Amino acid sequence: MAMDAQEIEQMIKQALPDASVDIQDLRGDGDHYAATVLSAAFEGKSRVQQHQMVYAALQGKMGGQLHALALQTGLPE
Repeated sequence: MAMDAQEIEQMIKQALPDASVDIQDLRGDGDHYAATVLSAAFEGKSRVQQHQMVYAALQGKMGGQLHALALQTGLPE
């Protein structure tokens, strides 16, 4: 069962309320997404830590309901 882009965005925003989230379905199959997540919560965190924060927000759905997520993270401008 694939995940909807809106569901992914909601989960990220629940964990990172200030986040700007842009999700794109790369293949139109609801299984392969690219996401850009910008949040002040990433301040002082390494890129790996930022990605871990986003993956934690997805509550274990990576690799199951969500097959692939190309992730870019950073601070808002």
